[in-house]
Amino acid sequence: MKISRRIGRTIMAYYSPQLIHTMRAALDAVMTQVPMSHATPGFKAHLAEVILQAAAQGVTSYDGLVATASDQIQTIISMLT
Repeated sequence: MKISRRIGRTIMAYYSPQLIHTMRAALDAVMTQVPMSHATPGFKAHLAEVILQAAAQGVTSYDGLVATASDQIQTIISMLT
């Protein structure tokens, strides 16, 4: 569950510990699909951003997060090469 809090002009998202665990597990699962030559900390950060954006848009299931991030692997590879 995500709750937004307004601090000044910045909106900070709050994710439950359970959702954070789900997002981390999804990230770890998707990283196993990334070719070894691209499995860098920077690549992982890009995938984490994809997962955070998906969660912010309401995708909170493990399968949904994995699918969303998996769909972006080739896009990220193209962007970084």
